[in-house]
Amino acid sequence: MLTFIPTPIGNPQDITIRAMRNFEKATLFLCEDTRETKRLLRLLEERFEMVYPIADFLSFNEHNGKTRIEEIGGRLQNETVVYVSDAGMPAISDPGQRLVEYCQTQMISYDVLPGASAVTTAYAASGFASGKFCFFAFLPHKGKERQASLNQAMDCGYDAVLYESPHRLEKLLEEISTLDPNRELFIAKELSKKFQTYHKASALILYEKIKESEIRGEWVVIISQTKKDEKKLTLNEVLGLDIPPKPKAKLLALLSDRDVTSWYQELSAKKR
Repeated sequence: MLTFIPTPIGNPQDITIRAMRNFEKATLFLCEDTRETKRLLRLLEERFEMVYPIADFLSFNEHNGKTRIEEIGGRLQNETVVYVSDAGMPAISDPGQRLVEYCQTQMISYDVLPGASAVTTAYAASGFASGKFCFFAFLPHKGKERQASLNQAMDCGYDAVLYESPHRLEKLLEEISTLDPNRELFIAKELSKKFQTYHKASALILYEKIKESEIRGEWVVIISQTKKDEKKLTLNEVLGLDIPPKPKAKLLALLSDRDVTSWYQELSAKKR
């Protein structure tokens, strides 16, 4: 039997007792990255007295998944097999989906344990009221495909959840703020880890804030379906924002008949 087991998205204490008991019994681990899985198992052994399993460890990823199934298909029926991603819920935007499909077509028993997911964790933290969202995972990196996917996320009719890497976050926020500067966003990084961070504001405000800072960690970006004509920023709201004078001056200039330089001089004088 094959069991899909979610692993912590950051804090190892989020592992479940049921997951550890399944790890202990497994004879074969299929892993997105065998090194990451072994590191996690050693940590669980040291901190939570889990018995380290006597098992084979094989990589299973987007590049070798098809070939790997041909190699180990028979073992899925006859052994206690576990599949894990590097972090979070397996088989969602993940190579494990191929294994689920294989089990279904071959009538092989499988189970999926509940557990941590960056998608639902971030959405719960967002405070968006609709309770409905579409998950787009990572957008294409560039070109027309990226633009088309972003347009779809912006206009899907629901809140949209995206993943983004640190070196592309600024680009994404710039793209969204160009399409709709007032669109409300919630962005979160390093979920459940020491440097977990949340930000919630309009696309333009977040873009100006983020580009002034050092961007690290993996990010979840949630795009509200609130339209720009339903939520307008006021001068007082911008004045109350805790962001550097330069981006604040740009925002104030957009909302008033004063230029960026005069706003910047005023804000700088208040900081002295």
